[in-house]
Amino acid sequence: MTGKALSTDVRVLAPKPPLGWPLLQVPDESGSWRWPDLAQSLKNQIYVILKTRPGEQLMMPEFGAGLENELHEPDGIVTRARIREMIAKNLQDWEGRVVVDAITVEAAPHDGREVLISIAYRSRFNTMPQTLAFAMPLGSA
Repeated sequence: MTGKALSTDVRVLAPKPPLGWPLLQVPDESGSWRWPDLAQSLKNQIYVILKTRPGEQLMMPEFGAGLENELHEPDGIVTRARIREMIAKNLQDWEGRVVVDAITVEAAPHDGREVLISIAYRSRFNTMPQTLAFAMPLGSA
């Protein structure tokens, strides 16, 4: 048989981690679109899940935690426990790329009409811990 031998140089391409559609995507100064890295993609999607009310997303009426529904509730142990459970359930149901390590919902020390929410999580594709923390206003103290 004549001709060139087939190359035995085989490169294994590592799969890229799945990224969600960028949240509020805008082009940069040069007009190029920048895709977020995995960490930013996860953070964006967690915000989307937490802020979307069930029934807001087309074709997925049960999508979303609906934290905004708790805005007028009074701060208390029951409200904070309900918020924590809403976060845990919805992240488990809708974001399969994360492992949630801890969720804390506690009263803000400086304002009785706010709770501080902290979510400690890791990506299933790397083990670097991440934390998402934010304040959420509630009804009267």
